[in-house]
Amino acid sequence: MSALAAPPLGDFQERRHYHRIPLSLLGRFMLEDRSEYPCRLKDMSPGDVALLTPARARLGEHVILYVDQLGRFEGKVKRLFAGGFALAVEMTERKREKLAAQLTWLANRSELNLPEDRRHERLQPHNPVVQMVLEDGRKYQVRIIDLSLSGAALQAEVRPAVGSRILLGHTQSRVVRLLEEGFAVEFVVAKSLDNLSEL
Repeated sequence: MSALAAPPLGDFQERRHYHRIPLSLLGRFMLEDRSEYPCRLKDMSPGDVALLTPARARLGEHVILYVDQLGRFEGKVKRLFAGGFALAVEMTERKREKLAAQLTWLANRSELNLPEDRRHERLQPHNPVVQMVLEDGRKYQVRIIDLSLSGAALQAEVRPAVGSRILLGHTQSRVVRLLEEGFAVEFVVAKSLDNLSEL
């Protein structure tokens, strides 16, 4: 059993016994009226998450949350506090165990100053400006901060939701996390050095 987790009793009241990890990750959430807002995590456990945001939510309201590096979550507002609110996260036990492992890794990386888990070396493009096409057909010019054979970090005025598909140049990509000034994508098919120029 993960050190983060309390015995899996299944009762929501027991979820408060999960150890919360302080995190400063960016995210976005959607309320029941389908309005979307940016947020920053305050802390998170496999059972709940505290969000910092000026937006107001109602106790018991169902919220969909996208978190940089962690993905999509759903839950109900269980507590309101000055500057934000806390969600009780709803997920399967398997996903909860996976989240506990991710949170442990993030906590250890922060304490030990470990590098990010990157599969390929990051490169700087000669021409960093490229066209991005969203799923609904809208087009934007974005700036490539850096890229690798498997993905890219982009500076952009718009930030598509984590998990959404975009066309970056001629390359099918998926948004995997949100950044301060944009977002990061993973290429659907990893590139070779020869065809990086397709971007």
